[in-house]
Order: sequence, then structure tokens, then C-alpha cells
Amino acid sequence: MNPKSIINLFSVLVLFFSFSYVFPIIVSIIFKDGALDIFIKTFLTVSSIGVLGLLVTRNIKKDLSQKDGFVIIVMFWLILSIAGSVPFYLSGMSVMDSFFESMSGITTTGATVISQIDTLPESILFYRQLLQWMGGMGLIVLAIAVMPLLGIGGGQIYKTEIPGAMGEQRLTPRIKETAQALWLIYLGLTIACSLFYFLGGMSIFDAIAHSMSTVAIGGFSTHNESIGYFNSNFIEIVCIFFMLLSAISFTLHYFSFYKRKPLKYFYDPELKFFISVLLLIFFFAILISRLNSAENPPNILEIAFHSVSMVTTTGFSVAETNNWPMSLSFLLLVGAFIGSCSGSVGGGVKSWRVMIMLNHSYSNIMKIIHPNSVISLKIGTRNVDDQVATSVWGFFSIYVMSFIVLLFAVLISGLDFESAFSAVGACLNNLGPGLGVVSENYSGISSFAKGVLAFAMLLGRLEIFTLLVILTPMFWSK
Repeated sequence: MNPKSIINLFSVLVLFFSFSYVFPIIVSIIFKDGALDIFIKTFLTVSSIGVLGLLVTRNIKKDLSQKDGFVIIVMFWLILSIAGSVPFYLSGMSVMDSFFESMSGITTTGATVISQIDTLPESILFYRQLLQWMGGMGLIVLAIAVMPLLGIGGGQIYKTEIPGAMGEQRLTPRIKETAQALWLIYLGLTIACSLFYFLGGMSIFDAIAHSMSTVAIGGFSTHNESIGYFNSNFIEIVCIFFMLLSAISFTLHYFSFYKRKPLKYFYDPELKFFISVLLLIFFFAILISRLNSAENPPNILEIAFHSVSMVTTTGFSVAETNNWPMSLSFLLLVGAFIGSCSGSVGGGVKSWRVMIMLNHSYSNIMKIIHPNSVISLKIGTRNVDDQVATSVWGFFSIYVMSFIVLLFAVLISGLDFESAFSAVGACLNNLGPGLGVVSENYSGISSFAKGVLAFAMLLGRLEIFTLLVILTPMFWSK
């Protein structure tokens, strides 16, 4: 481990992050919302810390090991959340609420402690959306694009930041080009989404703000009623489309946009599985809603929207779901546990892991029925090594144990089981809204529960292993 190199890199990234405050400063000047001093103070404070760190650690060796990469990723997300909480604190929120809101934004969870969103200054509203947009692809991946210019290698960090399919391959030979390609796709989707929102009747401010949280699969909105505020079928369909695009692996987007191979969308086994799960949940959701005897059952578009929003772990809403059957709400929450595709900006266990577990279970059942048969584990046309399947089952077992521990901790705080179960599931899967007390916001729960759930957000964003590995004594042994 090289502490000075880590501090130096932290300083670069914190300084880089501080420039994000320029955008809400501009928004505050345009709307004259009275929050200008909040972001100016925050910008000066955070940028000064970054500059001070660079001055203290100048002229040092900048080589980074894989162990350094794990520490940097985990600690930077914590520091990023702390720095991101400053504007919320200066606006009058408590320390825990500010940290919770910041962590929720930067991890694209979408859980909020704010009950009256419409009354916030425009600059604060924009800042919440910006946090999710930066966290969507991973701010560190963006920083990697400029690290080579600073003489800092970022390969180990990139491998640590994006687990799964994206971590196993580089889309281009050089890491800088890879990060740039991902962000250009990400930026392009954001611009396209904002244009369609604007054409659908949103104001320029709302269109830009909601496009950032849509493409980031974050779920923050500038209104209490979320997407339902606009009462527009066109906007809801646009939102569904871009939530799906962002839930697809950015590897496929790269091959489609850069390599001109759009047919890869149709041959990707994980995407087929993801769409199949989504359609299955949509079908059962319609069935449940029609079998229920409620006077005003949700219409087809509302069910479709919430199915996509939950399975992609976005968390947007267009209807009051408290009146929906509990079985329907629970079904959609189960979809969030499965989550989106690997290499996307969505949360959840991820479709590729669920695919491997199902196929591995099926293979073992077939071996019991036919002991002498040779059955290989395949995903599409690709053979999957048993070691990969073992690793996935190991991840899932730790995921379940982590969920149980977090659930127990939240129950200790006094929250009822329905609310606690859904809150842990929503935060661990980076979904946002839950059931019961936390169906609209998290303002009514204790500070202890908020702290536990903030940890769950970080655990889910880093896909568990990245965070837990640095908590083991073996990691710190020489």
C-alpha cells in the first residue's frame, strides 16, 4: 500500500468533483433562488481540500496496486458522499439526513428524506439530479479518462469499479479510450432523453433534470409526484424506453454505436433473459391487478411503467401505489432483486448472475437424474466454468447473509417488518422507494436506520465484494 499515492489520487478526484458545484451555481444565478451562497461556500471548501492534498503529496511515486484500487474505490465513495452532503447540510438538513440524501444520490438509489420536494430551490433540485447522473456510470470511470494526462495509471481501479462482464474486458485497447467511449454513450443518451422529454411538454429545466436521473437509473425527481406529475402518456413511454436502454449492458451499446453491430442486441443471452423476466413480471402484475377486486385497478401503462421502473431499479412512479394489492407491490420488489444487466448503471443481483444460478441448478438436477451424463454449463453459446458458477453462488450467499444482517439492524430501530424488509431491499438493490412507511420517503425512520440503509446503498453500489473485502483482516496483512 502507498498511502501518499492514495491521498494524492483522492485529492485529484475531490478537486475534480468540486467543479460539479459550478452547475448548480449557474442554475441558482439563472433562477435567483437564494441558494447561491450555499454552493459557493461548498465549492470553495471542497476545492481547497483537494488543492491542499495535492500540495502535501506532490512529487511522490504514483504507482497503484490492486489493493490500493480497492481502498480508493470504497473510500472515495464515502468521501464523495460526505462532500456531496455539504449543500444539503447548509440548506438546513441534519447531518444524517444530508449524508443519506447524498449517498442515495451518488449511488443512484433514489431514496429520499425530503417530503416536500417541490418547495426546494431550483439549484438544490438540479444538484440532486446531478449527483445521480455522476454516480450513474461511476465518477471514478470519468476520472480515469483524464488520469493518463496526469501521469496516474487507472487500470486497476477500472477493474475494481465495474464488476461482471464489463470488468473482464476492455472495449478499446487503452483504458482512457474505454472510459471516454462509455461516457460519450452515456452523455448521448442523456441529451436524447432530455430532447424527447422537452418535446413531451416538460420545461427545459425539468427535461434536463429528469433525463439525468432517467439515464442514471436513479429515480430522483423535481416533484413529489415523480413522473406522474406531468400526467403524460408520451413522457411515460419515453421514460420507459430510456430506462430500458440504461438497464442494458453498455458493452452492447458500444458495439452498436461504435462498431456498427446492432444485431448484438438480438443475440445477447443476458438481454434475452432480462426482457423475459420483465415480460413475465408484467404478465403476472396484470393478472394480479385484474383478479383483485379494487374499484380503480391500475391501467396497462401504469403497470408497464412500474414494472420497468422496478426491475431496472430506477424507482420512478406515475401512480399512487399504496392502494395497490400487496401481492402486486411485492412482485415488483422481487423484480428489483433480480435487477438489470451487467455493465449497465442499474442495481440488483444482476441478470447474468441469476442466469448462471438457474442454469447451474438445472445442470445439477440433470446430473442427479442422469448420473453418467456429461452436462456442461452454458450461457448462450459460451461455456461457463464451474469456478465461475461457484463464485456466483458465493456472491449470492453473502448477499443473502448481508440482507439478513441489515434487516435485523433496521428491525432493531423499531421499524415494522414490511417497511424494514422493503427498505433494505430497496437500498441494497439501489432501487429507492419501498413499501409501508418508506413508500414515499424515508423521513419518518430513525437516524440509526438511515445510517444502516446508507451503508446498504454503498454495499449494493459496490456489489458487496468490493466493500467487504477491505473489511477482512487478510486484506490488511502484508
